[in-house]
Amino acid sequence: MMTSTAKTVFEKYEIRKTKAQKTAFIGYVESFAKELGYSCHTEKGWFGAVNIVVGDPEKAKVVYTAHYDTCPVLPFPNFITPRHIWIYLLYQIFVVTAIMLLPMAAVITAVISAGSLWFPESDLMPLFALLAGYAVLLGVMFLVLAGPANKHTANDNTSGVTVLLETMQIMPEEQKNDAAYIFFDLEEQGLFGSGGYASKHKKDMKNKLLVNFDCVSDGNTMLLVLRKGAVSRKEILEKAFPAAAGIQVDIAEKGVFYPSDQANFPCGVGVAALKRTKRGGILYMDRIHTRHDTVYQEENIAYLAESAVRLTTLLHT
Repeated sequence: MMTSTAKTVFEKYEIRKTKAQKTAFIGYVESFAKELGYSCHTEKGWFGAVNIVVGDPEKAKVVYTAHYDTCPVLPFPNFITPRHIWIYLLYQIFVVTAIMLLPMAAVITAVISAGSLWFPESDLMPLFALLAGYAVLLGVMFLVLAGPANKHTANDNTSGVTVLLETMQIMPEEQKNDAAYIFFDLEEQGLFGSGGYASKHKKDMKNKLLVNFDCVSDGNTMLLVLRKGAVSRKEILEKAFPAAAGIQVDIAEKGVFYPSDQANFPCGVGVAALKRTKRGGILYMDRIHTRHDTVYQEENIAYLAESAVRLTTLLHT
């Protein structure tokens, strides 16, 4: 059953893309945090990103993070296979060809064909055609990066946002100072919120364990991707994130790729929920960045919030 906190986020703050939408969400997080006794402030990241910082990351033993910005809606999902990078790369080539290069080629061909009929003596038609093709390419790139917001963000990344809020809510009073929370902005445009924060707080975050929740509500396998600095914490992470009813856990040190905010931190851990193919057992993520991103498995959120509390407890003792 969806909690009241999750219901509020879905009903009022599911889309967080425009300045007004982000400002409203920031106000909600500030009020939510202060009601629970946490300090809360905002910090600027790169390219105008506004990060929401709850608690004191400098003094905390662990920092929990999630990006709150909303991606543009796209015709194809961002299909990710973290343990099979070659599949991911082939898919990216397909997407780039389908939504960028093919329209560009089509426009160039059309302009040259029309020009040969209307202006048969002109030597400038190839140049006009090339410029038209580039204009189309730039237009498509703009839509990919800054187009209309996806109205459905259950997995990417309302799921991560609600994990942080639920964790803040159930964290025992005696352990509140051991954990801090950061809601990063502009992850979708290039990890600009987390990049700015990591650059500004490089000394503080050098050895700080950071656990990033991104796309955690559509899949029954929790993949934990460990950066080099977090490998020494693998044993404690295994205790904090045990397999549970209906949930498998896969902790990966090498040969895995998951592009999210943890990549900017030496001791970062990326957490994602993935599905598994019946043949071959390939872990994959689909639906995100499209109107089909509507799957929100409440049990995943509860499990991860409880695991975060468990990890904080283990670090406290």
